[in-house]
Amino acid sequence: MPVSGVVPRVPRGLRVGDWEVGEPIAEGGWGWVYEGRGAGGADGDRIVALKFMPTAGLAPRQARGLAESARRESEFGRRNQHPRLVRLLDSLVLDEPEHPELDGAVVLVMERAERSLRQLLEAEGALPDGTGTRILTQICEGLAHLHSLGWVHGDLKPDNVLLMADGSVRLSDFGLAAELDGTLGTHAWMPPAGTPDYLPPERWRAPLGERGVKVRPSTDIWALGIVIHQVFTGGASPFPGATAAARGAAVQEFAAGRAPLRLDPAVPEVWRALAADCLAPAHETRAAHTAQEVLTRVRAAEGGASDAVGDTGHPRRRRRLVLGAVTATALGAATAVGWPYVVADGEGHGAGKGTEVHTENISGTASATARVTVFNVEKFCRDRAEARDPMCSLGLAVDPQAAYTIDNVVPTRVWHGDVLPAECRMSKGLPVTDEVGTRTTAWYKVRLRDGRAWLPAVRTKDRPAVPECG
Repeated sequence: MPVSGVVPRVPRGLRVGDWEVGEPIAEGGWGWVYEGRGAGGADGDRIVALKFMPTAGLAPRQARGLAESARRESEFGRRNQHPRLVRLLDSLVLDEPEHPELDGAVVLVMERAERSLRQLLEAEGALPDGTGTRILTQICEGLAHLHSLGWVHGDLKPDNVLLMADGSVRLSDFGLAAELDGTLGTHAWMPPAGTPDYLPPERWRAPLGERGVKVRPSTDIWALGIVIHQVFTGGASPFPGATAAARGAAVQEFAAGRAPLRLDPAVPEVWRALAADCLAPAHETRAAHTAQEVLTRVRAAEGGASDAVGDTGHPRRRRRLVLGAVTATALGAATAVGWPYVVADGEGHGAGKGTEVHTENISGTASATARVTVFNVEKFCRDRAEARDPMCSLGLAVDPQAAYTIDNVVPTRVWHGDVLPAECRMSKGLPVTDEVGTRTTAWYKVRLRDGRAWLPAVRTKDRPAVPECG
């Protein structure tokens, strides 16, 4: 939705490549974001976000810096795709002599989000435990994937966490993202930029060299600690001060051991402990708490949680795992270790959308016609089902009553639209929650070519008449 108070700077209806400019969405020191609609052609009336980065009026050095930021973001978008990272669809340079302010501007075309986490916090204040946990878990998924690729985000903050229409989370704005290139791949170089409220203590005194300032993954971990605190406090920083400079001074006092870390009691106990570790003042201490380690702790904490109030405001058992966390981790592992695609119709490739997965002939008590169709809540993955995109594959569990982690997923992968024979249903398996907060304890025992596996009921819309598993 357009954001009120944003002054339109780009004419509505202006044609930008294959897109037509709509309402303004946001603006910052780097430029502006507008809604765009496909102007015919292959994209039809698809809605996107157009990020304008104008160069008019900039000094040559400033223009080069902006061009480098755009190049960095474009390169990152082309090389790295994942359900937790916003997708870059295209990039172009405007030739608009009739609009001098826009002439030469760099435009990045990205998938359209519903709003940012910052906008959500400004509208609703502190988030309830269930909603906050879901969002933070998905942030950790994206950050863990980013770091596993050898990249540092460099500007993690609520403004750069996007919430999609289906409720899923995307990390965005990779203009400062840097690839690790130290001797052991332990650090990267980036311009002396960033948002002061999210800079770790060492960045405030980092020397500026010819390649910029040195950054490490622990830079993002510090920022994650700030974001955790803000999610449960409606945007409040854990460091006191009326201005960014004052809060920066408070960070230095804390890092020097002259002031304690004071986290708001509103932050749930599990997240308080995580935030405290993320905000360790020394890089060496903070480096031990990687994004993957934080994500693992989130899963473990949810596995042992007691009664809580969920996203709907009604009492229920706290989610023991956000299903998207398993999906994201398993996706990366599937690509790395070469997990096989589902074998369909006797062919050694993935089954097409809506086809039945080839299974072994097993006699039993289950109805021969009982079937479940796999459903992926991520629209991006539903649209790409026929492409059998590895990052959209879903894992089936070995044991529905054990922690649903990478170690409890069968080698065979499935995609949205695959049809699986169902033998029986377990009503009281491990509770799982999908990416938009739908929770279930029900699992279906399904047959595959290489044996049996368990599909959580949130991964299908079908409810076949099958017996309860014994």
